[in-house]
This record gives sequence, structure tokens and C-alpha cells, in this order.
Amino acid sequence: MLASVRSLRRLSSSSSSSSLRRLLLNHPPPPPPRPPLPPPLQTLARGLLPPLAARRPPPPGPRRFSVNAPSSCSSTLFLVGERGAAGATAIPEAEEGEEVEGEDGDEADAAAAAVVRHDTDAYAAVELALDSVVKVFTVSSSPNYFLPWQNKAQRESMGSGFVIPGRRIVTNAHVVADHTFVLVRKHGSPTKYKAEVQAVGHECDLALLTVDNEEFWDGVNSLELGDIPFLQEAVAVVGYPQGGDNISVTKGVVSRVEPTQYAHGATQLMAIQIDAAINPGNSGGPAIMGDKVAGVAFQNLSGAENIGYIIPVPVIKRFISGVEESGKYSGFCTLGISCQATENIQLRECFGMRPDLTGVLVSRINPLSDAHRVLKKDDILLEFDSVPIANDGTVPFRNRERITFDHLVSMKKPGETAVLKILRDSKEHELTVTVRPLQPLVPVHQFDKLPSYYIFAGFVFIPLTQPYLHEFGEDWYNNSPRRLCERALRELPKKAGEQLVILSQVLMDDINVGYERLAEMQVKKVNGVEVENLKHLCSLVEGCTEENLRFDLDDERVIVLKYDNAKLATSRILKRHRIPSAISADLVDEQATNGVATDVRRGLPELRAGCSCCSAVSVLMEGIGVSQQIRTQVLEPDMY
Repeated sequence: MLASVRSLRRLSSSSSSSSLRRLLLNHPPPPPPRPPLPPPLQTLARGLLPPLAARRPPPPGPRRFSVNAPSSCSSTLFLVGERGAAGATAIPEAEEGEEVEGEDGDEADAAAAAVVRHDTDAYAAVELALDSVVKVFTVSSSPNYFLPWQNKAQRESMGSGFVIPGRRIVTNAHVVADHTFVLVRKHGSPTKYKAEVQAVGHECDLALLTVDNEEFWDGVNSLELGDIPFLQEAVAVVGYPQGGDNISVTKGVVSRVEPTQYAHGATQLMAIQIDAAINPGNSGGPAIMGDKVAGVAFQNLSGAENIGYIIPVPVIKRFISGVEESGKYSGFCTLGISCQATENIQLRECFGMRPDLTGVLVSRINPLSDAHRVLKKDDILLEFDSVPIANDGTVPFRNRERITFDHLVSMKKPGETAVLKILRDSKEHELTVTVRPLQPLVPVHQFDKLPSYYIFAGFVFIPLTQPYLHEFGEDWYNNSPRRLCERALRELPKKAGEQLVILSQVLMDDINVGYERLAEMQVKKVNGVEVENLKHLCSLVEGCTEENLRFDLDDERVIVLKYDNAKLATSRILKRHRIPSAISADLVDEQATNGVATDVRRGLPELRAGCSCCSAVSVLMEGIGVSQQIRTQVLEPDMY
């Protein structure tokens, strides 16, 4: 999150209301009778009454923290008619002409008592979280995609996390991305404990940590996952944001629930927008509603005021269940189709849609998806698992809310089937497809992975990835090679394992003089054979039996080398540039498995992958001594 100016505000939690002061001081004399409140104020007073859920009273003695309430008192309200917290008792509406009175007959006193009870509830909920929320310290190192054989400088950062049943800690994936060392610290403890990363889901920006030291678990409570809060329900965000070292609590209300771009993983999943302050360091901390977790804080909207986002419980449960079933992160499913809204009546008539039918037009289908087997371009998708799809691509969600239908797809487990109702040639059909996670032709992120590369005669070959394009700076979309950028964002894979292999740079030597301007081009063929991926290119080069080695590039450009001379030149180029290996570790293992010679290997560096990225939506993580940024430009095709 960009923050050019940091300011601290002290928000008063006291009230100037005489009725509230009277209640707190237990003044027995009631005020003289007053006329009943107008109907709008009656509604407001009822809205102030908290959900009558089970609570525990605050412990005696001074509080160990302060709750920084937002400046607007509306943050303590929820709309009358909306559902309260789970287990809440409904507040009956007053009959027409009936006065709404408190126990002492004073409406203002009843509202003031509600405020006090509300504060007590918030205190009790947060008190429960104090023994569950931890501070996460991460040391990370990401590779340089321009020089994939070496790392960037090591950096330290901080985030938040909380304990769930099973002795596991939930935090954000971007908090531990490209980690080399992770420590956690409990609230009120000076000791840091080493943590291991059990699973990471970069698409959903979630991670699970474990701590082997038994001492860490003494006195630790686990938090239970709740449900999706309704609009205007109050939540408290607990974590360790920038501005101090101790735990922090901010309060706010739910403003919106809908699929949102996840900045870290560049995916579209359900998220909850709240108006509580979420700052760098809050990432991974819980948002508490009642006595349960309503979500995980993970990003905010830069340039806006008090617009933060939390990951909802269904996404968290989907991530955890996948890890429990398979032992590792299993990914989120997609249909692999791109759709167009059918809001124009002429478009609907052209495709034979009756007035009572609604749906979306299938415009593109990923060849690797199961939908490619049954769907066709220009099909109208009417229903997904018997849920009607509107002309704008949305489906019903709760009380008069709507969300895009890809949320239904993303909540499916890999390998599950879905029933699609389509309209084709003015006839309705029901089809069954299997949903599973799909990888794009050009990977959007490469966290926690070794970058692949292959060097021959000073030519550095790599698979095209968005992290490589991000190396061109914050404005990478305009600064990176235009042709590569368009292919990264638009093209779909034609077969499994396909990669776009590019010549990223030329390490100058006598053998390659005159070819230095051919960098940043895609490699199409090697000795007349089309290149499928980097591993295939490596095997073609290493297995060459001809005198000349020919590379065909974009724009009909050609590179020709004397093969034996080029092999000798490779060794001296590596030595001159202090490159420990001509081939990345993953290709070495694959080539050894396939029996191809690997004599080009000269020792392997230990690398961890990552990227620096940019967008208006930024994930939140605080660096030690300086605020760190992890920001991702989201420019994927609109695929469901």
C-alpha cells in the first residue's frame, strides 16, 4: 500500500451523552418522562442493540489494549432487517403507535445501554483473540529474473497470523512468499519460535504454519471459523500493523461481499470489503465477529480511504480442506471458458434466446479444460448446477445480493463434476463437465519456485513468465516488450506442458557478435523442430548431431552457430560472468532422468523464486524498519 504520509490520530472513546454518563456512574434518579421517539429514531435505537449471543464478561483490572474505533459512529450499526451474528435473537418490530421503551422507560437510556453492551461484546471477543493472534517474522529472498542464476538481496518483513484447531497457524501467502526463515511470537511474550510452512496457496493468498516447540503452545487458544457476515455487521480486525510493535485492534462494518481481484495471486475469488483500518502488517490477522473468525485481513485499496478486504470463511475452509485431503495445496477450480454478457436484446435474439431465458455467451474455451470436450463457441450458458445465470453473468446470493457465477465454480473441489445447461442452435442441452485448476500458458506468478533457464553460447533462454515482465518496472505493461506482453495476457495453451521460450539476453562473446540485438524474442524452432518448452529446447540443443545449430526466432530472424565452437564458448562465458551453472536445477533433474548429457552443469545455486509487481490493489506486509510493498498487476484474460 502506498503511503507517502503517515499520521497517527487519537480517537476518543468517551461519550458526552449525559444519559451514558448517568448509566456508567449508576445514578438512580431517572429523568422526567419524555415523549416517545419518532419512528426513525426508534429504528436507530433498535439497530444499536447488539446480538444476544453468548458472551463472557471482561476480566477485572485494567484493559491490556485499546480499541481504536473509527471516527464515524455508524460503524457500530447494522441495518434493521439484516441478519445479526450467528445465534442472535431477533429484535421484534414495534407495532404502529406503540412506544419503544427501555427497562426504565427511557429510550435514550436503552440505546446507551446497548452501546455499553456492544463495547463489552467487542472487548470479550478481542480478549479471546489475544491468546490466538501471533506476529510473523519472515526472512525472504527472491530471484532476479533478468539474471535467474542469482538472488536479489535478502529482506525482512512482518505480518500477522492466528491459531486454528489442530495446532496450525493461518496467515497470508504473501507474508511467507519466497521465505527462507520464519519466526512467530505470541502476544505478551518476548520469545520468538521457529515456524515451518506446511502449505501455501498463492491464488487464495493463504498459508498454514506449524511450530514444533511444545513451549509455544502453552496457553494458546484456537479460534473457530464462523460464516460470511451480512452487510453492516460489525467486525474487529486484530493484528500487528505498522506504527508499533504491540497488538492492535480496529473496528469497522461490512460494506460489500463479492468476488474481487486478489492482488497477490492475480485471481478472482470472493472477498469481503470492510471499512476498518487495514495497514501493512495486518496481513494474516483475523477479523473477529462475535466469538468467531469472519475472515483474514489481506489487502486494501490504495488511493481510497478505509477500504480494506478480508478473505471470507468459505475460501479459508476450501483451502484448509484441500490441504487436509491431499497433504498439499490443491488449487481452485475453473471451467476454462471466457464469457460475454448478453444484455443486448439484439444479441439474445440472434442466438435464439426466448424472453424467459437468461445466460452468457461462451466466447473462448481453454483447450486443456474438460469444457473444451463438450462446449462450443457461441453456446449460451444458461445454468450452472441448476442455478440460473443472469444476462450479466451473476447468480443469486443471500438476500437480494448477486455475485458472478465463477464463485460457484471456484468453490468446487478438483475432480468434481458440474451440470451445465446450455442453449445451442435454439435447443436446450444438459452437459456434465469435470472442473479442475488450470495453468495459463504464461504463469502469472512464480513464488517459491526455482526459475528455469538454459545458457548456450552466451544466449540465455527462459520460459516467458509475468514475473520476468515485472522486472521492467512498475509500469511494466508499457515498458516491457509489447509482443511478449500481449502474448502473456492473451494466448491460451494448445497442449499440456507448452511454454513460450524466449531469448532473454545475449552474454557477449566472439561466438555471438552480431546477434546482440535479437534479445527479447520468442524462439520458434531449433534445427527445424518446433520448440514445445524450455526442456524440449535444451534436449534439442544438447542432442544436436549436425555441424550447424540453427535457431528460428520471431520476425523470421535466424541464429546460426558452429555447434562444436559454441559448446567450447559456453564454458568460458560462464567463467567470465561467474555463472555457476549453464542449466537450472529443475532442467538438470529432468535431463538426467531422460538420459541426456548434463556436462554443462558446473554447480547449482540455491534460489527461491518470487516477483515484484504493481497495481492499485496492494497486499499488506510491514518490513522491519521500512514498509515493504508487494503489488501485482492483474491483467489476465476473463476466464471462469
